Amino acid sequence: MLLTQEIIRKKRDGGALSVDEIGFFVRGITDGSVTEGQIAALAMAVYFRDMNMDERVAFTLAMRDSGQVLEWRSLDLPGPVLDKHSTGGVGDVVSLMLGPMVAACGGFVPMISGRGLGHTGGTLDKFGAIPGYCAAPDAALFRSVVKQVGVAIIGQTAELAPADKRFYSIRDTTATVESVAMITASILSKKLAAGLDALAMDVKVGSGAFMPSLDKSVELAESIVAVGGGAGTRTAALLTDMNQPLAPAAGNALEVRLAMDYLTGRARPARLHEVTMALGAEMLVLGALAADEASARLLLQGALDSGEAAERFARMVAALGGPEDLLDRPNANLERAPLVVPVPAPRAGYAASVDCRALGLAVVGLGGGRRRPQDPIDAAVGLSGLAELGDEIAAGAPLALVHARTQAGAEQAVREVQAAYRIADAPAPPNPIIYRTIR
Repeated sequence: MLLTQEIIRKKRDGGALSVDEIGFFVRGITDGSVTEGQIAALAMAVYFRDMNMDERVAFTLAMRDSGQVLEWRSLDLPGPVLDKHSTGGVGDVVSLMLGPMVAACGGFVPMISGRGLGHTGGTLDKFGAIPGYCAAPDAALFRSVVKQVGVAIIGQTAELAPADKRFYSIRDTTATVESVAMITASILSKKLAAGLDALAMDVKVGSGAFMPSLDKSVELAESIVAVGGGAGTRTAALLTDMNQPLAPAAGNALEVRLAMDYLTGRARPARLHEVTMALGAEMLVLGALAADEASARLLLQGALDSGEAAERFARMVAALGGPEDLLDRPNANLERAPLVVPVPAPRAGYAASVDCRALGLAVVGLGGGRRRPQDPIDAAVGLSGLAELGDEIAAGAPLALVHARTQAGAEQAVREVQAAYRIADAPAPPNPIIYRTIR
């Protein structure tokens, strides 16, 4: 007979938990037979004692199987089921372009995305800026959009990995979030519940990243690739730079506009393009839709150049209740902030570094993000035209534009953006865009 407290004791003392012990504990998280105190105790034990790879795989699969696991075989899809996940950052709008691009190349992308919390923006909040867009469709509509359009980006449902929801909220309040074993299980249990054939993971590195150092980011990426593979899903991870915003805009409607400009070819910022293409290439190769990275990039570029990727985006938005003319009439459909105020550079020089987290928090301060999970979001506010590291800037020239609801909010954000940038007499050597790939 298994006893919850004996499982906690075993992990506390450094033992490795069996598949049965992990399964028993996770079932108890789901059905409420394990108390909050016991979950907190196990989380702290894992935080200090860690889990080996077998334990991580068992824990991830038990969390995945705590709720509904989607299956796609019965739809007879003519291509692989693929997805990507990012650990989050500022101006990370990749999912909005990548889902439609991969769909245009023959993949099927049932992307279940999250809301933003803290300084990072969530993909789901970006779609919240589109009027009428239904981020919580019933299963039949979700499946039908994935089959017909090739991509549907929605929010996590209560039925997917419910054990993770309870476990995460307790980790959040007991200072045990930072355990790589538990982060791995949390990310993968939700992603694998979507029934994927393959997953490309974007693990951020730098001042705006969730992980505090390159070493910890590498550790997380290696864990996710090993556990994803051990759980039967082909997985690869890219370590990408988040020492500055990925795109020159941050804020929900502003990022949707940027994604549409990217898809239609009006504007394709270089760093954003490189990360999007690299992740897309990884997905196509993992899904056997391309033989190698070079041919995958040609397919993705073709999907952009032909307009097919933009069309998939427009069809997905319309199929999920959004406006049919979003691509053609963004100004008529996306809310705009009443005040747009430039942020004058305090001195001349080069943008040498930026506190990416502080920029994210400036957007939160404007109302474009959440301090608490229940906070409402103002889709119109944010930052655009963000100066890139290495840019030469004249004194008084704009470091960014603040999109604000009130004068006081605008002035506060101007001060925060000025404080976030460090301007130096000479440009700093650039960071790599992609640090490494782990397969």
